Order: sequence, then C-alpha cells, then structure tokens
Amino acid sequence: MKHRSRSARHALAGGVLASFVSLGLPASLMPVALLAAPSAARAELKVGDRAPAFTAPAALAGDSFEFSLEKALARGPVVVYFYPKAFTQGCTIEANSFAEAHDEYAALGATVIGVSRDDIDTLKKFSVSECRNKFAVASDANGSIMKSYGAAMPFDSGYARRISYVVGRDRKVVYVYSSSNPDGHVPNTLGALRGLSGGKDSSGAAWGRR
Repeated sequence: MKHRSRSARHALAGGVLASFVSLGLPASLMPVALLAAPSAARAELKVGDRAPAFTAPAALAGDSFEFSLEKALARGPVVVYFYPKAFTQGCTIEANSFAEAHDEYAALGATVIGVSRDDIDTLKKFSVSECRNKFAVASDANGSIMKSYGAAMPFDSGYARRISYVVGRDRKVVYVYSSSNPDGHVPNTLGALRGLSGGKDSSGAAWGRR
C-alpha cells in the first residue's frame, strides 16, 4: 500500500511538472502546486462514455457566437480539445496545428472546437491570430465543461490540461488523446477519424454526410 501511494504521488508530480512546462510557469512555484494538488483528480472520459452536452460562448474569426455540441454533432463528429491558456507557447503551437489541418478535418466531416477558461474577448483575438480564422474556440469561464470532461489540471482547476476527445454523432467518445506535448493532438485525432471502420461513427451514420 505504501509503495502504491508513493507511485501515485510520483505520477501526480510528473503530471504537474508536465503541466508547468506546457504553461511556461516558473519552476519555483512547483512545490506549492504539489502541496495544493488534490489526492485524486477526476478521471478523464473513456472510449464508449457519453460525452456531456454543452453550450458555451465561442469565437470564430474574431466574431462571437454560442457553440452547441449537439448542433455540431448533427453535422458530423466533433474533436473537443482542451488546452490550458490562450497565447502561451504550447497552446499557440497546438492552435496553429489545428488550423493548418482544417481542410483535413473538413474532408472527414469533422468539427474542431477548442476549450479553455479564457474570457471571450481574449478568444476573439486568439481565434484570428493563432486559430487563423479556421476553427472556433469556446470560453469555459466557470470551468464546468472541463470538469465534466475530467480535463481540469490536478493542481489548479483554473486551467485545463491538454486532452483531446473525438466524439461521434451519437455523442459517444470514440477516441481520447492526453499529452502535455502539443504536437501529437492533431495527427492522433486525425488518425482516429480516418481509422474508424468505414468512416462511420458508433451509430452507423456516415460522418461526412450532411
């Protein structure tokens, strides 16, 4: 039992360190974060789980609108990706990657939505400069969406950890990718979309069909 608890603490410490690197926060704050970290974070959703429906204020190409997961799913699968904070180094790299792959997602009938706790005014700017007017980013101001998806950071629920979900039209999670490295989220979610049998979700509906 003692060994298992020690292993769990080491795993938590590693996750906190990776989060600090991702955010570019000063390493001097890490011991405080570890002391403040909860003993167990809410688990992420798993493949086969029903993705929580949500609506949220969002920005696309500098304009604000209300994003609805259910409305997006009526058109095809949705990649819901959580990221810590707009305009930080890792989140800029990730947003640029999703923007560059926009046409590939569109060809697969998929919608991409980024989610963070940034306010909508910040996201209006982020949607233009870093998302390059290609996809929307949603403001989860009170953190309720990231908590329902198990995406809050273990040491500070004010930030999301970096995790991407592919959600099928039946609102079931068909793929999960969690990594503090921003480089892997686009190729892995695209691979999941391409690799699913016949280009269909778990309801049997063709994803590219409108």
